[in-house]
Amino acid sequence: MLRRGSRQQREGSGSGSGPQRALIIANFVSRVGNGLFNTAAVLYFTLVVHLPAAQVGVGLTIAGVSGLAAGVPAGNLADRYGPRVVCLTAQGLQAVTMVAFVFVDSWFAFTLVATLDRLAATAAGAAGGALIARVGGEAPAAFRARLRTYVNLGVVVGTLGAAFAIQIDTRAAYTGLILADAASFAGAGLIAFLGIPHYPPLPRPEEHRPWAVLTDRPYVSFVALYSAMGLQYQTVSLLLPLWLSAHTSSPRWTVAAVYAVNSGVCVLLQSRLGSTVETPRQGGRALRLAGLLFLVSCPLMALTADVPGWVAPVLAVLAVCVHSVGEVWESSGGYALGFGLAPDHAQGQYQGLLGIGFNAGQALAPLVLTGAVLALGHTGWLLLGMFFACLGAAAPPLAAWAERTRPGAPDAQDPARAARVPTAD
Repeated sequence: MLRRGSRQQREGSGSGSGPQRALIIANFVSRVGNGLFNTAAVLYFTLVVHLPAAQVGVGLTIAGVSGLAAGVPAGNLADRYGPRVVCLTAQGLQAVTMVAFVFVDSWFAFTLVATLDRLAATAAGAAGGALIARVGGEAPAAFRARLRTYVNLGVVVGTLGAAFAIQIDTRAAYTGLILADAASFAGAGLIAFLGIPHYPPLPRPEEHRPWAVLTDRPYVSFVALYSAMGLQYQTVSLLLPLWLSAHTSSPRWTVAAVYAVNSGVCVLLQSRLGSTVETPRQGGRALRLAGLLFLVSCPLMALTADVPGWVAPVLAVLAVCVHSVGEVWESSGGYALGFGLAPDHAQGQYQGLLGIGFNAGQALAPLVLTGAVLALGHTGWLLLGMFFACLGAAAPPLAAWAERTRPGAPDAQDPARAARVPTAD
C-alpha cells in the first residue's frame, strides 16, 4: 500500500515561503484582471459589440455548461504530468481567449471564444487546486484560506479599476479592460513560471484509476453538499440586491455597501479563521457553524423589507456581516475536506470534480434563488436559511464517514491528518 505524504514524495513540495509567495502574487495579479473584465463584460458585449442581452446570456450559459467537461480530465493531466505545467498552459489559453474577445463580432464567435475560455478556466482551477496542495505542504487548507484573502483583494482592486472604464463608456476603454485582463493572465503565468518549481507526479498505487474519484462515494457526497451550500455566495451577490431594490425603500448605495462589507469581512477574517481549520473533522464542524450563521443571516436579510428606509441599510449591513463570517467558515471547511479527503497522488482529479460540482451549483443558483426564494418572499428566505443549516448539520457525520473510508489511514482518530506526517527514512 502506498503511504501518502512520504518524505521522498513531498520533497520540494512547497514547504518554503518562496513558492507560496509566488503563487499568492500570481493569483492576485490574475484576479485583478478578473475583476476588470467581469465587471464590464456584459456591458462590452451588449453596448459595444451590440449583441442582444438574451443572446449574451445564452452564450454564457452554453460556455459555462461546456466548460464543466474539462475538470476531471485536466485534473488527471495534472496528476500525470505535474500541476504546474497544466496550470500554466491553461492560463496561457485564457490570455489568448481574452485577446480574441476584442475581435468578436457575432454571437457564434462570442459563444465559441467564451466556451474556450471556460474550458481553460476549469482546467486552470483543477490544476491550480493540485498545485495548491503541493505548494501548501503540510497545511494546504490553511494556505488556501490565506490565498483566498489575496484573491478577494485582487477582485476588489480590479472592480474599482473597471469603474473608471465604465464611467468613460467608450469602446477603447472597454477594450483596454479586456487587454488588461489578458495581460494579467500572462503576467501571472510568468510569475508562476519563475517562482514555482516543477512538481513531478507523485507515485501512484497499482490500483489507481483516472476516474476513481467518481466511485469515491463519501467524496462525491461532500461535493454535492458543498456545491449546494455554494448557493450562499449568490445570496449576497444576486438575491439580496434584487430584494433590496424590489422590496425595500433603501437608497441605491446600499447594494454597493453590502458588496464592500462582504469583501472586507472576508479579506480580514479568511486567513485568521481559515488557519484553524485543517483536518476533515475540523472542516465538518466549520461547515456546521457556517450553516447556523446562514440561518441567522437569511431571516435578517428578509426583515429589511419590514423596517423604514433609513433602517434597512443598517440591517442589511448587519445581516451581511453575519453572513460573511459564515462564508469564511464555509470556504475554510470546504478547503479542509476538499484537500484532506483526496489522495495526494490524485489531487488533480479530485479538485477537478469539486470544481465541476461547485460551478454547476453556481450555474443553477440564479434559477433557484430568483425562481423559488424570491418568489416566496419572507418564507423563501427562512427556508433558505433552514436549508443551509441542514446542510451544515450533515457535514460532521459526512466528514467522519469519509475519514473511515480513507484507504491505509494509519491513525483512526484523524487519518487524513496523520497521513500527511512524513515517514522516517
